[in-house]
Amino acid sequence: MNQQAIALHWLAEGRAAVVVEVGDHRGSVPRETGTRMLVSARDVVGTIGGGHLELQAIEHARRLLRGEALRREQQLALGPTLGQCCGGVVTLRYALLADSAPAAWSSAAPRFVLQLYGAGHVGRAIVRLLEGIDCRVRWIDERDSEFPATPSAAHIERMCVEPVEAEVANAPPGAFYLVLTHSHALDQAIVEAILRRGDFAHLGLIGSKTKRARFVHRFEARGIAPNVLARLNCPIGVPGITGKEPEVIAVAVVAQLLALSSAAVRAPLHPLPHR
Repeated sequence: MNQQAIALHWLAEGRAAVVVEVGDHRGSVPRETGTRMLVSARDVVGTIGGGHLELQAIEHARRLLRGEALRREQQLALGPTLGQCCGGVVTLRYALLADSAPAAWSSAAPRFVLQLYGAGHVGRAIVRLLEGIDCRVRWIDERDSEFPATPSAAHIERMCVEPVEAEVANAPPGAFYLVLTHSHALDQAIVEAILRRGDFAHLGLIGSKTKRARFVHRFEARGIAPNVLARLNCPIGVPGITGKEPEVIAVAVVAQLLALSSAAVRAPLHPLPHR
């Protein structure tokens, strides 16, 4: 469950808790305005940045839960007050969960929306990393047996469908795609559907430069424009990380997704006409 769902669950069961929120910030701080942390007598959900700031905030929240008459707002200069390396100033606000109306909390937009094709070793390794990242993932494979028995995080939707390439049409504009199935023929069908759609923010295909050249040659013969083909990323992952272990590939790939989503600069997207 995400933080909002946990807050609603705690509220429904009557658990006493405090919502600690970054109400304002200036300069270099661990987390931005609007970041929340839930603190009960036993549990902490979320983080406002860790370190001494967070330890002090948790203690302050628990003292409020014990009924102590403490301030509900603190302005903290992280360097002079707490001895932290960050030089900014942060304002923390404290409110009882019962007074916080978590149902009305606005959710931040995810870092990216990803369609991930393939539940093999690399796909599973990528998903393990994405479980702790604020993104939205549709994880697609035609083989239900390849998905792990343990359910994934709520923001990762598993889909066992056939034909898998038909799911390309259901992605939102500007989605990220990763194609890493068990079959080159299936990879080709999925990638072609994505290229023909044309409005992708990122298209990564697992494989070598030779595989990319072979695919590009085939797609050129099928009339896909060179400017669209130029956006096909293969091999995948940030350059300079060597190793073929699934976990190593996954780290390089997720780093690439985070870098692309953080850049906030996208090439113009021009959907191609269907042929």
